[in-house]
Amino acid sequence: MSVEGDDRVLELLEDARNDEFETVINYQTNAAALAGVAAEEIADSLSADVQEELGHAEEIGERITQLGGQPKGSFDLEMGQEELQPPEDPTDVLSVIDGVIAAEEGAVETYRELIEVAEEAGDPVTEDFATELLADEEEHLAEFEGYRKEYED
Repeated sequence: MSVEGDDRVLELLEDARNDEFETVINYQTNAAALAGVAAEEIADSLSADVQEELGHAEEIGERITQLGGQPKGSFDLEMGQEELQPPEDPTDVLSVIDGVIAAEEGAVETYRELIEVAEEAGDPVTEDFATELLADEEEHLAEFEGYRKEYED
């Protein structure tokens, strides 16, 4: 792996880890804040996804360390998931669904870029790892796109 490629791989891994932590916070917050019978299924799904997203963050941190990097602490995390902030109206399930879709689309984009950069850097382990994470995020995206369709009908 080239030094330049290594730096870019580490940067993308840190971005992904940051996003996973932010997603955990926002999924848990939305799961707790949503109200109403219609919200129960979405809240349960978000709660279930929290553990998977946290697992992603842990695994990414381990990969960063394996590559000689130092995972960032909370002071260095950058939060920016505007679409996934809890709605003022706790029964506004659709806005939460849209926020999840936006977050998952961002994760899919990050992991696709990481796969490409890892391949270019000659890092097949990170490439395979990112492919596994991509599959999980695409599954979450499809699930919430399905919820969106149900709520639109």
